[in-house]
Amino acid sequence: MKPSSALSQPSNYKESVYTARSELRQPGRLFAQMWRDLFASRELAWRLMVRDISAQYRQSVFGLAWAFLPPIVLAAGFTMAGNAKVVNIAATPLPYAAYVMFSMVLWQTFVESINGPVIAVMNARQMLSRVNFPREAIVLAKLGEVVFNFAIKLVLIVAIFLWYHMPVTSAALLAPVALVSLILLGTFFGLLLAPLGVLYHDVSQGLTVLTTLWLFLTPIVYPVPQGGTFATIVKLNPVTPVLVTTRELATTGVVSDANAFFVVTVATLIGLLITWVIFRLAMPFAIERVSS
Repeated sequence: MKPSSALSQPSNYKESVYTARSELRQPGRLFAQMWRDLFASRELAWRLMVRDISAQYRQSVFGLAWAFLPPIVLAAGFTMAGNAKVVNIAATPLPYAAYVMFSMVLWQTFVESINGPVIAVMNARQMLSRVNFPREAIVLAKLGEVVFNFAIKLVLIVAIFLWYHMPVTSAALLAPVALVSLILLGTFFGLLLAPLGVLYHDVSQGLTVLTTLWLFLTPIVYPVPQGGTFATIVKLNPVTPVLVTTRELATTGVVSDANAFFVVTVATLIGLLITWVIFRLAMPFAIERVSS
């Protein structure tokens, strides 16, 4: 006797089994599931990205102008301070205002990459506690938002090149590779902090303070210093070789420290993979604690 159609399982039925056993006991199965979830989250990530971008610019009076104002204001302020001899800044390989504006665009992209995962999990706490879906979708959505925002800032970058008559070298073709490394570095830090961001609002507040200090330890408004304790701190800053290399490839075409860029990029890729595992294992516990 055939079973009733009402009781039969659909062909696309997928059974999920939850156990107390750690997923790390079967790393091969864990990594396979991670990549499947990453691939399966594409459509949801796209929908979340479109929703967030629409909300971001719909609720803003100045809209796209916010993509341009911070670099322009910072460049104008430091240029006037330099001309008035308030600050003494060494010579830069580009016209100073162009140097600051271009660097600030890269810095904004890095900061958005850090904040993205933290903001994503904070905003999606209720949905995460009620709906079972790949957590990677909310991170991918924020990554897409970072890329979209940078595409808008490209208008300012093109304007900088045209206004200051800056040549475009063949090395500029490699600049997107360095830019991806910068975005992944920010995502690495953001993904590491994301589970804590679910539990504590202090994380997002602390990031604002940290990134403000971090900005002045990164050669954005000044060239890379060559000697002294401060120079050592700047060079130990992991953002320095990645941001500087991106700027150099896009402008002068001469990379000053390719070895440091390579080391930080490789460390970022390895760290991002490890952090991804930590994110998957920690998020269920963080969500459970928030829901209880």
